[in-house]
Amino acid sequence: MATTVARIPYLGCEPFYYDMERRGIEVRNIAPAMIASALLNGEVDSGPVPITDCVLLNEGFQPLSGFCITAVSHSGAIVLHSKAPIADLRGSSISIPDESSQDRTLLRMLLTLKHGVDPVYFLDSQDSEQSHDALLLAGNQALRRRRGVRGFPHRYDLAEEWREWTGLPLVFFRWMVRTGMERPDAAILEDALFVGQEDWLDNLYRMSGPRDDLLMLPKDVLEHIQSLRFYMGVPEQKAIDLFNQHLESLELNGKL
Repeated sequence: MATTVARIPYLGCEPFYYDMERRGIEVRNIAPAMIASALLNGEVDSGPVPITDCVLLNEGFQPLSGFCITAVSHSGAIVLHSKAPIADLRGSSISIPDESSQDRTLLRMLLTLKHGVDPVYFLDSQDSEQSHDALLLAGNQALRRRRGVRGFPHRYDLAEEWREWTGLPLVFFRWMVRTGMERPDAAILEDALFVGQEDWLDNLYRMSGPRDDLLMLPKDVLEHIQSLRFYMGVPEQKAIDLFNQHLESLELNGKL
C-alpha cells in the first residue's frame, strides 16, 4: 500500500512535495487544522502538523526526523491587517480564518501577553471584512494580499512580532509520522523530503515567469522561501518549548 501524506497547499510547503509523485507517495490536500485528525483516523501516514496540535499525537506518532516549517524572518505567511494600531485593539473584532487553530492561538498569545490587549473577539472570516476592526490572513491568502488590504492601514507580520518578542524563530509545523510505518517506507519518505527541497529550489532559480496564483514574481517567491527554515535546530526547539509555556499560561488564565 502506498504511503499517504497530508499536503498543505501553501507556497512555503511546496518544496516538501516536489519529489513525492515520482516515488509513488500519495498526497492529499488537507487544511492544517484537520491534519492531526487525519493522522489519528488513519487517513494519512504522515504530514506537517501545527505545533499546537502535536500534543494530540503523543501516542502512536513521532517526529519525522527534524523536518519542520519555520519562519526565521519577515515571511508574510501570517499577517494581521488592522484599522487601528495593534495597541489600540482592545474590545475589537478580528476576522480569523478557520484553516488553522494555531493562527488563532498565536494571535491571542501576542495580543494578550506581548501587547496587553484584552479582550478581543475572534469572528468567522466568512463575514464581510469591513465589518471587522482587523483581519488575520494566513498562507497563500496572506501572500496574495501582501501589499496591504484597503481600509486596513496597519500591518503586522506575526512571525516578526514573535521574533521581536522572544528572539526566536516561529515554528509553524512539525512533520509527524506513524510509529508503525515500515522502516523502508519511512526512509523513502525522508529522502523524498530532502531531495524535494533541493530540486524545488534548484527549479526556482530557473523560474522565469510569475506565479499568477499568488501575484508573485520569481524574486518574490525566492524572498519568501529564504525567510523559512525546513529543519529543526536548537533555536526551533527552544521556540516550541516557549510557545507551549505561553500556551499553558493562556489556558490556565482562561484566555483561550
